[in-house]
Amino acid sequence: YKAGALKVGLESAKGELVTVFDADFVPPPDYLLRTVPFFLTDDNLGLVQTRWGHLNRRQSLLTRAQSIGIDGHFMIEQSARNWNGLYMNFNGTAGLWRKTAIIDGGGWQSDTLTEDMDLSYRVQFAGWQTVYLPDVVVPAEIPEDINAFKSQQFRWAKGSIQTAKKLFPRLLKARVHLFKKVQAVFHLTHYMVHPLMLTLAILALPVLLTLKIKLAPLLFTVIAVALGLSMIAPSTLYFVSQRAAYSDWFRRILCLPILVAAGVGLALSNSRAVLEAMIGRKSGFVRTPKRGDHEIKKYRLRAPWMGLFEILVGIYCIWSLTYYISSEKYLIGPFLAIYAAGFLFVGLLTVFHSFRLLR
Repeated sequence: YKAGALKVGLESAKGELVTVFDADFVPPPDYLLRTVPFFLTDDNLGLVQTRWGHLNRRQSLLTRAQSIGIDGHFMIEQSARNWNGLYMNFNGTAGLWRKTAIIDGGGWQSDTLTEDMDLSYRVQFAGWQTVYLPDVVVPAEIPEDINAFKSQQFRWAKGSIQTAKKLFPRLLKARVHLFKKVQAVFHLTHYMVHPLMLTLAILALPVLLTLKIKLAPLLFTVIAVALGLSMIAPSTLYFVSQRAAYSDWFRRILCLPILVAAGVGLALSNSRAVLEAMIGRKSGFVRTPKRGDHEIKKYRLRAPWMGLFEILVGIYCIWSLTYYISSEKYLIGPFLAIYAAGFLFVGLLTVFHSFRLLR
């Protein structure tokens, strides 16, 4: 789909530089003036990636939450990778390529659902450099329907793991610093966190009922601090991204709890995506519908089975939480509370959006 379209387009492109925009992206008038000069001063530069903005951030709590997540990726993650000379990925749009680099990296390939990440790594394996420009912002639409958002995240999760499986042998052979390889592994496999979250949510109650473990005060403190840091770290990333990008950052950050809930609630759907990628199950490229797109009906008219399962998992987490509280086991309690809220939020919103059109 997208990889094939890009491949065909590249064959007819006559210029040395090729810029890629999804249909809903609105580049500023001076976009080329601010990006092309980087290619004129560095013959080894293959890609210039710019930052995503948001056209419909205020549409709902869901779009506001997504905007924080996107800003965290672009303001912190992409910037850190670029400034530290680590592997950086093309985000599929709002980027300017050197045509020679694309060809040298093997061209657009459709054997993964994240053709952008796949090509990014292959180009860098071939010796080309990348640059990220956080100050050049290209606004675009954020999915307003939870089912469209979940479909987008499913594609990204499955495609990332597919890319990791495909490129891992080449990554091991790459003549780069060990830290750069380790970072690449975490980058390519970061969606594995969702199966781990789902596993914790499911096994918390059986562990409580079957294992009688009493921790020494020092060990309890160490584990509590580690768990606390694991909760604080992601929120700090998003907090800093809003503080760095916007003057009204305080108002924007108020929607952070919604992002946390949505991120947790995606664990079931994204775990399925990771599993399909691991076992090699193929699926087609399903593009993300945006505002006014009639294809949004395909998402709303499907039976919301995944939403119902998410609601059940949320109820199960509440059940587990009550057992932990009654047993005075407060260490895992906050996690179970967040998991319950996340699964119920995403599940109920999935069901609501699925039947909204019919109503």
